[in-house]
Amino acid sequence: MTQDQAGQDKLIAPDDRVRLDQVFMQVVLDVQAQVQQTQPGQPGNLAAMFHKETVTDALQGCAMLIAGWNENRVDEAGVNRAAKSLRSLELGELADRVERLRGIDEG
Repeated sequence: MTQDQAGQDKLIAPDDRVRLDQVFMQVVLDVQAQVQQTQPGQPGNLAAMFHKETVTDALQGCAMLIAGWNENRVDEAGVNRAAKSLRSLELGELADRVERLRGIDEG
């Protein structure tokens, strides 16, 4: 993937960030809570290891989103990381919610 295809962080106007802060944080906190409730899909140590790694990736994506939000932007890498991990955890609806954060200030 070239840098052009990777996408850019979306800048958020400071007034919009203040207005939308509660919505943004509710999505991220909900994602974090639900991810931490998941269990490995298969028994065994290998499944547990991959599950833990995927949960960690999802939580790191959320941390990237929060860090970006604090700088008035929606972090594209954070969106992608969290959404990919959520889909791996079979949490597609949450992945969709995270991806919709890209347009949080629209409409």
